Amino acid sequence: MSHVNSRLRDRTLALAGVFQATRLVQQLAREGRADPTAIAVSIHSVLEIDSATTDDIYNGPRGVALGLRLLRDKLRGHADPNNMEMARYVISVLQLERRLSGNSAMLSAIRDGIESTITQMKFFRTENKATNEQIHPNLAAKLAELYIMTLSTSTPRIIVNGEQGYLENPSIRDKVRSLLLAATRSAFLWRQLGGRRWQLLLRRNAIIRETIQILDEIKEQ
Repeated sequence: MSHVNSRLRDRTLALAGVFQATRLVQQLAREGRADPTAIAVSIHSVLEIDSATTDDIYNGPRGVALGLRLLRDKLRGHADPNNMEMARYVISVLQLERRLSGNSAMLSAIRDGIESTITQMKFFRTENKATNEQIHPNLAAKLAELYIMTLSTSTPRIIVNGEQGYLENPSIRDKVRSLLLAATRSAFLWRQLGGRRWQLLLRRNAIIRETIQILDEIKEQ
């Protein structure tokens, strides 16, 4: 695999991480449930701050299969009311991350918070994240609190639409906030890897081909 293709693959995985986390936010807010494995992978990706590869952050490309499918369909122009709402979340996350990248104090506070969470939660994590279908409530609560103390104080504030009964449920609310943190973490990674918003238009076909190739790899595993 060439260096260029490797970078495109990594950027595609990170962008899929953004799409996956935002769709999970949408599903939890509107339906009160979402795929538990996808939730686990997305939330645990926040803790992977020193991973050697992008694949490791998501426990392999299968971990963001949902996000890859969403990214492929969105760039292909498939019209879906749910996708339009999710796209607004994605845009807000990318804008929020752009603000974050220029705020060194908040970046330090988020990293310190994540490192503290890793230390406190190390006894609760399973050995295999991919099969851990339950997020420990303490983990979701800690990451949700970190989101409230940092990203939620910045603009644009991400307004999550959904059923009030679900959004008032503490467990769902903590997961939603943790997933918004996960989406922003993936957006930060995407930009670190050279991702830019103009690429979603000018390099759309290349990204579509990459998502299809990665999804084909997953099928063959």
